Amino acid sequence: MAKQYPSLNDDLIRFIKHQKMYFVGTAANNGTVNVSPKGYDSLRVVDTNRIVWLNITGSGNETAAHLAQNTRMTMMFCAFDGNPRILRLYGKAVSIHPRDPQWDELSAMFEPHASARQYVDFSIEMAQTSCGFGVPFYEFKEERDNMDRWVAAKGEVGIPEYWEKENQFSIDGLPTHILKDK
Repeated sequence: MAKQYPSLNDDLIRFIKHQKMYFVGTAANNGTVNVSPKGYDSLRVVDTNRIVWLNITGSGNETAAHLAQNTRMTMMFCAFDGNPRILRLYGKAVSIHPRDPQWDELSAMFEPHASARQYVDFSIEMAQTSCGFGVPFYEFKEERDNMDRWVAAKGEVGIPEYWEKENQFSIDGLPTHILKDK
């Protein structure tokens, strides 16, 4: 049976911090809905109604494009070990780019990452748990090293060049604002 909460409580925060992976869902006013898996040490619970997560470089930049047009976002966490549980967080989010005044404050929460392209500041409007009985067990083995190797190969100059070529527009042609003011 699903339960709804106006904010996170200590139990939900512990659950979030235990997860090795989470999912982020966004959609612009029209076009493709996007769901992205996230990993690494990329999430911080700031308080009971706010989460900040680090958006590192990927093959696309759908989340930033969608949030520039429509700030609604859903985050989902699944128990892949222990007791079954799914937690969905519903709310509004904004992308923070290196040129934005909040960048330094948010980046202080994380270890530096050479491919950090945005932080996403998420305000939780509702949390909902559900059973998770259908989620299989999975064992966390380790983080992949592909991103670290890719970043090393690109170097400091190569990452912005990649953003310019691959991360400026969503698959629906919406601007991500990664390299220019909003």
